[in-house]
Amino acid sequence: MKISRVLYALLFLAPALSAREPQTSPPSTPTVRARALGIPFDGTPGKLNAITDVAGVEVGFTTLISGEGKLEKGKGPVRTGVTAIIPRGHDSLNDPVYAGVFSLNGNGEMTGTAWVDESGFLEGPVVITNTHSVGVARDAVIAWRLAHGAADKTGYWWSLPVVAETWDGWLNDINGFHVKPQDVAHALDTAKGGPVAEGSVGGGTGMICYEFKGGTGTASRVLDKKEGGYTVGALVQANCGRRELLTIAGVPIGKEIPGSVYPKDTGSIIIVVATDAPLLPNQLKRLARRASMGLARTGSISGNGSGDLFLAFSTANPGAADPGQPTHSVQTVPNDLLDPVFAATVESVEEAIVNALVDNQTMTGQDNHRVEALPHDKLRELLQRYHRQQQ
Repeated sequence: MKISRVLYALLFLAPALSAREPQTSPPSTPTVRARALGIPFDGTPGKLNAITDVAGVEVGFTTLISGEGKLEKGKGPVRTGVTAIIPRGHDSLNDPVYAGVFSLNGNGEMTGTAWVDESGFLEGPVVITNTHSVGVARDAVIAWRLAHGAADKTGYWWSLPVVAETWDGWLNDINGFHVKPQDVAHALDTAKGGPVAEGSVGGGTGMICYEFKGGTGTASRVLDKKEGGYTVGALVQANCGRRELLTIAGVPIGKEIPGSVYPKDTGSIIIVVATDAPLLPNQLKRLARRASMGLARTGSISGNGSGDLFLAFSTANPGAADPGQPTHSVQTVPNDLLDPVFAATVESVEEAIVNALVDNQTMTGQDNHRVEALPHDKLRELLQRYHRQQQ
């Protein structure tokens, strides 16, 4: 059944578009990324070493931080937010991208992926938030797209947004439902290219990774011209892993810095991979699978309680979904030439996860739960001891 634009706007659009500023900004400390500590990563990063090195990709955040002390449901403390990724940017919202999805372990949620798997296209943005805000975020994305897009050629309004989650209930009043439609709209409206904030920002605000403070991380790789010169970028919302498993550059960091938050592996990770390599949906599913290997390099076993859900998309082949033409000619990379793209994916994901840990700060949340940031001095010391620090 078709819903009129006016009725839909009355139901959803007005509250979603009154975008508010974040309650507070993330803690303002100097940005220190993993490479600055001498961690030896493979591959050549892009100029920004971020998913936005893939031309056209835009990223936006709403970070919600307020309150301290004892948990009062509905009042806080609040440590949560929203992350938005727009594959082709605001100027090309209605031009879907080829995409593929992969679930390494399904104890999580990423809406809209049945249609991505079926159609081979990602239509619209990707939004990441906390577990109990998926519903409001999904509805808010529909309202936002309604405001910024157009009906199809038959006048039909239709959207199956991709909204993913990880659980931030150790630090955040997750049952207080603090993410509102306007917070989703703010993340989408402010999405842009350029440098990408990391750590306790956006959907990653209240997340925990390897029982250190986790959250948002990003990285990229640029291939040699003889390998196609393509760019691959990754963005993660890292909330997974036991302390004892954390491995960085082959060094058993977690065993050397003991400590715990949870009694068992109970976290999750969302990974979004972008590339300008011209890949078809089945090839992008293969790329999404390779994200698992980047995650494994950091020590994860993808435990039973972990929602490890990955999506990869390509910004190549614009207009491939245009129904105004009876056929389309598209480009693709032969499978035999994909190994460098696979390697770039693994390397980008690994570094993005480590960036989420390094570019971060200690946080205290609800009921004074405190999660320590990965200590930089100790990390440097261990890299030196294991002869793994890059000079």
